[in-house]
Amino acid sequence: MAMETVWDGVVEMTNAAQSNGTDPVVWAAELSSVLVAAGVSVPAKEVAKLLVSNICWCNNVPIAWKYLERAIALRLAPPLLVLALLSNSVIPSRRSQPAAYRLYLELLRRLVLPLASEVNAPKFHKIMKSVDDALHLSQRFGIVSSEPGVILVEFIFMMVWQLLDASLDDEGLLELVPEKKFTWSIKSHDMEIDDQNIGPKKLDFNDRLYKSNTTLAIEIIGELYRNKVTSRILFLARQNMPVHWGSFIDNLRLLATKSMSLRNSKDITPEALLHLTSDNHALVSHKCKTVSLQQYHAVMAFGSLVSSSGPSHNASHSAICLPIDMFLEDLMEGTIVATTSAAETLTGLLKAQQAITQASWQDVFLGLWIAALRLVQRGEGAVEGPVPRHTSLVLLLCITTLAIVNIVDQEESALIEENENGNMHMRSERQVFGDCRKNLVSSLQQLADFEGLLTPPSCVTNLANQAAAKAMFFFSGLGFGNGYLDGVSLNDMPVTCSGDLRHLIVEACIARQLLDTSAYMWPGYVKGHTSQLPHPITGQIAGWSALMKGSPLTPSMVHALVSTPASSLAEIEKLYAIATDGSNADKISAATILCGASLTRGWNIQEHTGFFIIKLLSPPIPKDYSGTESHLLACAPVLNVLLLGISFIDCIQIFSLHGLVPHLAGVLMPICEVFGSWSPSVSWTLPAGEHLCPLAVFSNAFTLLLKLWRFDQSPFEHVGDLTPVGSQLTPEFLLLARNSLEAQKKRERLYRQSDLSSAGPVFLDSFPKLKHWYRQHQACIASTLSDLKPGTSVHQIFDALLNTMFRKIKRGGKSLNSSTSGSSNSSGSVTDDYTLCLKLPAWEILEAVPFALDAALTACAHGRLSPRELTTGLKDLADFLPASMVTIVSYLSAETTRGLWKPASMNGTDWPSPAANLSMVEQNINKILAATGVDVPSLFAGGTSSATLPLPLAALVSLTITYKVDRITEPLLNLAGPALTTLGACCKWPCMPIIVALWTQKAKRWTEYLVFSASRAIFHHKKDAFVQLLRVCFQSTLNLNSPSVITNTGGVGSLLGHGFGSRCLGRMTPVAPGILYLRVHRSVRDLLFMTEEIVSLLIQSVKDITTTNIPIENIKKPKSTTILRYGEVSLSSVMTRIKVAASLGASLVWITGGLNLVQMLIKETLPSWFISVHRSDQNKVDSGGMIGMLKGYALAYFTILSGAFAWGVDSSSLASKKRPVILGAHLEFMASALDGKFSLGCNKETWRAYVSGFVSLMVSCMPKWVREVDVAVLRSLSKGLRKWDEEELALALLEIGGVGAMGAAAEFIIESYSGLVM
Repeated sequence: MAMETVWDGVVEMTNAAQSNGTDPVVWAAELSSVLVAAGVSVPAKEVAKLLVSNICWCNNVPIAWKYLERAIALRLAPPLLVLALLSNSVIPSRRSQPAAYRLYLELLRRLVLPLASEVNAPKFHKIMKSVDDALHLSQRFGIVSSEPGVILVEFIFMMVWQLLDASLDDEGLLELVPEKKFTWSIKSHDMEIDDQNIGPKKLDFNDRLYKSNTTLAIEIIGELYRNKVTSRILFLARQNMPVHWGSFIDNLRLLATKSMSLRNSKDITPEALLHLTSDNHALVSHKCKTVSLQQYHAVMAFGSLVSSSGPSHNASHSAICLPIDMFLEDLMEGTIVATTSAAETLTGLLKAQQAITQASWQDVFLGLWIAALRLVQRGEGAVEGPVPRHTSLVLLLCITTLAIVNIVDQEESALIEENENGNMHMRSERQVFGDCRKNLVSSLQQLADFEGLLTPPSCVTNLANQAAAKAMFFFSGLGFGNGYLDGVSLNDMPVTCSGDLRHLIVEACIARQLLDTSAYMWPGYVKGHTSQLPHPITGQIAGWSALMKGSPLTPSMVHALVSTPASSLAEIEKLYAIATDGSNADKISAATILCGASLTRGWNIQEHTGFFIIKLLSPPIPKDYSGTESHLLACAPVLNVLLLGISFIDCIQIFSLHGLVPHLAGVLMPICEVFGSWSPSVSWTLPAGEHLCPLAVFSNAFTLLLKLWRFDQSPFEHVGDLTPVGSQLTPEFLLLARNSLEAQKKRERLYRQSDLSSAGPVFLDSFPKLKHWYRQHQACIASTLSDLKPGTSVHQIFDALLNTMFRKIKRGGKSLNSSTSGSSNSSGSVTDDYTLCLKLPAWEILEAVPFALDAALTACAHGRLSPRELTTGLKDLADFLPASMVTIVSYLSAETTRGLWKPASMNGTDWPSPAANLSMVEQNINKILAATGVDVPSLFAGGTSSATLPLPLAALVSLTITYKVDRITEPLLNLAGPALTTLGACCKWPCMPIIVALWTQKAKRWTEYLVFSASRAIFHHKKDAFVQLLRVCFQSTLNLNSPSVITNTGGVGSLLGHGFGSRCLGRMTPVAPGILYLRVHRSVRDLLFMTEEIVSLLIQSVKDITTTNIPIENIKKPKSTTILRYGEVSLSSVMTRIKVAASLGASLVWITGGLNLVQMLIKETLPSWFISVHRSDQNKVDSGGMIGMLKGYALAYFTILSGAFAWGVDSSSLASKKRPVILGAHLEFMASALDGKFSLGCNKETWRAYVSGFVSLMVSCMPKWVREVDVAVLRSLSKGLRKWDEEELALALLEIGGVGAMGAAAEFIIESYSGLVM
């Protein structure tokens, strides 16, 4: 009640002063005295409300405005609240009160920005709350925040927007705005002047003032944009209120296009206003400009990406190509199964490269094509071995195009969404084409300059020629239907059509709708001309075109379709329809065709083919099905054809590359569960007359399933906290990945074509038989077998298995195991009984297999069974039940790693001898490793006669070499091969060379591949060999042995060479270090140690590069006003190579350990490195000045790249979900160090360069990362940067920190830049 009396007194005092004509200065002094006496703190919001309400509109006289202005000047009334209150009353009445509007505009021009003292004042928070209440800012902009800085941004944005809309309304343009959802009152409440006492002169004056006000309002908008402080605050609105900003910009463009007042203004032009408010101007105006950032951006800009015209690229191009090259080459490892799509991973890699290198998409796409083409050229000369044969072409023509489709679709989807959400004046149903699509076209046109890379491998020469012929027909104006070339002989064409890999790439892009047939008209794309179409060959076997016309699936047609890939999705869908609804014979034929060339070489529809195969492996329950057994049993013939068709290593890798392995595992498990539980007495008759039993279907499904995860994983691979990429695959993990993919629906584009969604998640508990076997399998690996109790069903099967495996021995009266002697004899009838005992479901037989293996191996160790008899028994077991090969491999692997068995002498008498080839193996291993400097231990330390292997390993090797190397045995050998390689490498030297020497006798054509495998085993035993290999990788990539920077050596060419196992004049040559590392990195046990070594090698490389190219005395740190003027040419070369070094290091870390290792690098390794004292930092020459700074920049580039590879640049990947925690912790570490909470051991210049470089790269290249970090961390880091006088960088960090950091950024701007003038 007392305060109401005070405010009543203020009103009376003001009215009296106005009546008496009291001077505003005197009135203000009296008001101040009254407020002080009443204990009212100033500025007071009540004063603002009283004075504004006094003016509007019963007392709109000059003296009242002067009192208001004086109260503001003396800070008795808060200026921002006055403006807020006036805007509510004056803007709607600007037509009838033009003088008041003019005074409001003048006040707005002067008062819209608060002073730094006001922002820091205790009452600022309450004042801004009053502003929010007056204007309802939180409701208008949808930002729930009481933070004064946030309200300030909203306030300034609203003030400008109100002026804009008022100006549009004044000129009758507001009606042209498409969406007339105004959130404030703009239109004048009283358009006509009601006071009849106003004369014509007064009316004319008001009208002229009204029009001039419109011009002034527009000019004030321009002034606010030219003002460095208000423009930065408006930039915050643009960053954090995109929807509102879009509407604002649409209105502003309308003003610039239609406003006569703007055209008549002498202060600003329409073009100038559009330029000031453009996105490009905003981005350019807010780039970081501090000294360190000038240095950083100038340094990193040196060595711009210049395309090369040959396969050897310079170091600058390597900055883009190198990670792509390494990623693609790493995918060539055929024994590794991945759960994520290679196209998705490649998409993230390309986006990361483009963001960090700031290269155009044309350069990035060109780098991708070059990397993929180099991969194909390396693969062309690769040696023969049990490896996929078409992977490089799959990567070039399928995976790369899918990655580009992802990038193009993301851009164009964003453009469409932007057009739909933005207030577009004109909307069109036309397809939106983005810049990425245009850049793709440019990159493919530029690819013609790389003729040396475009030569097609022999296996696709005909396809390339056919693609060139297709383009020629189109170019010549001769049309032809789909499938016309099915029956055409290119030898009979009027001209020679010589196609290359670019023709195949273009066809792949056209099939993916990235290009259209206008590509055929590119200059130089078609070489030659023809006036007639070739004639089909008489009697040519019908192809896919005939299938689409309804021709039946005859044997000759099936043969043709198996060997010829489908060219369109429609053809695959037609085949799928036959496989689901056709006759039994047609179903089998269709399944056979799907697993043929359409899967292995149908690059344009490969992922769809894989989807359809998976769907066929999981047929739905028929609606009219009423049987008690599983409906899968009726599908056995088709299922078996599919299982056999995709059991080869090429097919498995295709499923892996497309991320279909989790889905494949999910459909294989039910098949294993059902057919493994069914009696083998049941069989199905196939169309050709053969009989198919459940054991065969189960074995095919089971062995295929086990190839999808590391079932043979040995204890050696569990050392340390981190495991190599790919070694973590288990059945639970595969199902978890499958369920995650189902939930996330990450492949929306593919799901539209072939939906794999199911009723819900699938867990291992859904398959009790499989789960029971898996638990037994894990127990077998973890420890030795427990005793088997006699009389149990498992014991009976155990006896039957031994008698089946060693029936000849039993007839001779020998006993393998005491547990069987009492119940076994040599009579033929008993043998028959044992055979009958094995007419059991597969799961029951598999449960007894480990015990039979243990008994057999024990008998061999004690001399009751010869090595030859053991090998024969194992082979008989695998022939009887191929699925038992899984248990044989896992059991013998586990027993080998336990080291409990005596060694077997490989002397040629008891066991096969490697002596014939052991010397050759040693010589070739030395040749392969010649370029690395790694020492190879001698194989003959004890003589060739002393060659031994652990008994279980000897048994496994002997078993595998009994198989013929052909297409039929390939699935079983591919099951045992990876385990054999792992075991040989893990066991003591020279086990692996001995294994290889034995296998080279069996498969001579695999010699080069096998010897290369043996050379990889060196790195399992010698940690320093890994370090040496890493060192050589850096040296060869950076060409540190050459004084010249831009040479024909170094870069990707030196790192990866011509692939592994390539020969020259029939002799093996040294393998490039990068190839060798990519084949051995999965055997790294101590991943943290390797990461530390990579960091050390990167730092050492910076020193080596610097001292090689620039004399130390010429490298000087630039002054604050210069940008690296000393030795610019040399420094450009240095920075180019440093970026390549950082790119190499990041690629090595990411490929070696994936997401977990990158996060460990950022969370632990780097902080420890900065805290530790380094010997090199004690040497001023090594660490001082520019060299120390360059080390910091290299680490920043390396760290950002590593994070980008693992997390991605946005939030589209699952890995990005872990980014906020790790990145936030790293930034908090920086902030704490800047705050002096702990001391650092590294060089100060290195630390400063690292922090400024890391933050700068994050701000300019990874803005979405910043928005995920806790605002408190951003504030703390920003505060630390200000201590270094990094004002612009500190502000830039807050500016892109999202809505949460917007308030802090606004307050920062006011505090730091409020002294700047317009």
